[in-house]
Amino acid sequence: MNQLSLRDKIGQLIATGFPATDITGDLKRLVEEYRVGNIILFSRNAESVAQLKALCGSLRRLIVTHTGLPPLISIDQEGGRVTRLPEEATNVPGAMAIASTGRPELAYAAGRITARELRALGINFNLAPVLDINNNRLNPVINVRSYGDTAETVEQYGLLMLQGLKDGGVLASVKHFPGHGDTSVDSHLGLPVIDKSPEQLAELELKPFAAAIARGAECITTAHILFPSLEPDRVPATMSRAIVTGLLKHKLGYNGLIISDCLEMDAIRNVYGTAEGAVGALKAGVHLLFISHTPQLVMEAVERIEQAVQSGELPLSVVDEAVEKVLYYKKKYGADAAPDLSVVGCEAHRRSAEAMSLESICHVGGTLTPLEKNAADTIFVGCSPYRTDMASSSVSPAFSFPEAMAEAFSAPFVLTGIDPGGDEIRQAVEQARGYKRVVIGLVNGREHPGQLKLVERFRKEGHRVTAVAFGKPYDLERLNKDVCAIAAFEYTPLAIKSLIRILGGEAAPSGRISVALENGDVMQA
Repeated sequence: MNQLSLRDKIGQLIATGFPATDITGDLKRLVEEYRVGNIILFSRNAESVAQLKALCGSLRRLIVTHTGLPPLISIDQEGGRVTRLPEEATNVPGAMAIASTGRPELAYAAGRITARELRALGINFNLAPVLDINNNRLNPVINVRSYGDTAETVEQYGLLMLQGLKDGGVLASVKHFPGHGDTSVDSHLGLPVIDKSPEQLAELELKPFAAAIARGAECITTAHILFPSLEPDRVPATMSRAIVTGLLKHKLGYNGLIISDCLEMDAIRNVYGTAEGAVGALKAGVHLLFISHTPQLVMEAVERIEQAVQSGELPLSVVDEAVEKVLYYKKKYGADAAPDLSVVGCEAHRRSAEAMSLESICHVGGTLTPLEKNAADTIFVGCSPYRTDMASSSVSPAFSFPEAMAEAFSAPFVLTGIDPGGDEIRQAVEQARGYKRVVIGLVNGREHPGQLKLVERFRKEGHRVTAVAFGKPYDLERLNKDVCAIAAFEYTPLAIKSLIRILGGEAAPSGRISVALENGDVMQA
């Protein structure tokens, strides 16, 4: 490390992304001039397995050539709605779906499968698992990304996925410390506040993180959330020395890598500025800074950190400590990928993911009657998939629930908007006239009440209605007890494939929802 210049050192503390399937001119400049030494990948970077493997190799060569050190190449491959790998790879179900199987060992298997495929592709760092407790049913960004609404469930499943990722050979980061579950604001879009006492946080939010630390967690991601009881100055956890150093390092005894959530999220960028957020995070004790999208912001952050060190605002010793931590994990996980790609999307992995998904489907209420393969008396209704939040992966318009189900059962379908209004509801009701059964997909219907109004209209028109929640299962609380209610948790081809098998009578739903539903018309099966 003594051979590194100040800019070399700062570059080791930055991870950035780029909007293409090959290295861009902007990215080359960030590596060559600003010495950026780490990468985050998104769906926009992955068009095929072969292309992604080649890209990771090119990124590695570029960064080694100009920095002398291998990169940490990271990705958000949580499973479910947060998956960045192409369809050829194995995208496992998400956290709440897996917890609803009632089989913790599947969380380990999901982690192990994911890690093996990432390593084969050249990716050595997975930004997962989520250890947030979804104790706020209105949470717009965590919800089904959480294993459940209790610390015990999150610990039981999350720590096994963490172990599976580690055993599969990738660095894994638990997130979002000290807890993002009890918010009604998405930190991509605003600055959330959790106004709980230290004792309340210790009794719930902190438990999974403390358990992960005890199990040897090597990396933790900080949250862009205000915790007034922990940090009286109005700065979020990512920029709080009281939280990052005082609570996480000293009180909880954590000695691993600490990384920021993306510093371009509005909670930081719009309130403090990305460059100031970067300096603040380093002062707090964060080691690796994610500035995931905008080259100009990366440049500004590097230059601002340089100025802070040169002026004495930020001690060089703080930078050196962070660099040492990053280099330690680069040495541990920075080996080049194996040349064999056969494990990626292999039959064994796909069968495992399909079995997990099938076991995750929950029959929550009402009577479930299998459909005939030629379901002439049934019509399928629902919206196209859409990106429910900024953390979720971009969606493909190439498939939809109603179209896929209609093809599987030789039946008609109606494609609606995400929040159908009065005219659209009347039109859908008219199109369903003459069909005894309506199967409708819901995607966060509480936030888009037209979906729930449509379910009720179908019911009042005398149809036998089956409603499938492809997002938050809390939608099912709003349904009349006469409606057959099913939770599928995620709007993915994998979940739809499972649903086809269950609605067709080929398999029985065996899942049990891992969060409590409010008492109402719907009772948990």
